[in-house]
Amino acid sequence: MWTVHEVSRLTGVSVRALHHYDAIDLLKPAEITEAGYRLYDDVSLCRLQNILMFRELRFPLKEIKVMLDNPNFDSGEALTQQIKLLKMQQKHIGELISLAYKIKEKGVDHMDFNTFQYSEMEQYKKEVRERWGNTKAYQEYQERTINMTKREQMDAASGLMTLFADIGALRSLSPDHDKVQEKIRAIQSFITENYYNCTDEIFSNLGDMYVGDERMKKSIDKAGGDGTAEFVRKAIAHGCSAKD
Repeated sequence: MWTVHEVSRLTGVSVRALHHYDAIDLLKPAEITEAGYRLYDDVSLCRLQNILMFRELRFPLKEIKVMLDNPNFDSGEALTQQIKLLKMQQKHIGELISLAYKIKEKGVDHMDFNTFQYSEMEQYKKEVRERWGNTKAYQEYQERTINMTKREQMDAASGLMTLFADIGALRSLSPDHDKVQEKIRAIQSFITENYYNCTDEIFSNLGDMYVGDERMKKSIDKAGGDGTAEFVRKAIAHGCSAKD
C-alpha cells in the first residue's frame, strides 16, 4: 500500500490533484486509515495510470471517469487505442516541427494552416469515447443497432441523409421558418425512432457535432449542398431554444 504522498512522488501527480480525484470519485483510495490517511494499492495505481494516459491525450476528467467506470472497460484494448492516439499525436508534433523549420527558412509570413488540423485524431478520440462511454443514449444506440442487419443500418443511414437533403433544399429560407423547423423535428424524430431517444439536449449537441466533425459535415453537405450542416446547426439551435 502507498500513502498519498508516496503516490505523488511516484507518479508526479500532486497531492492536491489526488485529493480532487478522490472528491469526484475518479480515483478512490483502496483504504482510509483510522487516522484519515488515504492508502492506494496496485489496482488504484493501474487506474491512475489509465487516468494519466487519457489526460495526456486531452480527455476531460468527466469523460475519463465514464470510460473507466464502464463494466466492460478493457485495459488491454484501451492501451492499444491509447498507443494509436499517441502515434497520431507524435506524427502531428513532427509535422508542427517541420512547419516551424519551414517558416524559419521561408520567413514568418509563410502560411500553412493544414498542419493545425486535428480532425483525424478527434474522430478517433470520438470512437474511443463511444467504445467505453456508458451514457444511456449510447447504450440504447448499441442495443438497437446490434439487432439491425447491415441492410437495415444502411436504410437508416440513407433515410437520415434524405432528410438532410430535404432540409438542404430549404437553405434559402430562414432557420426559424416553419418549413425548416418541420424538417428539423422530422430529423429528431427519425433519430429517436431508429437510434436512441434524441432529447433536446442531445439534439443540440448533435447540431454542434454536425459542424465540428469534419466527416459528418462533409456527408451532410454532400447530401444537401454546401452549407447544409451549418444551416442545420442553426435550425436545431433555434428549435431547441424555442422550447425553453
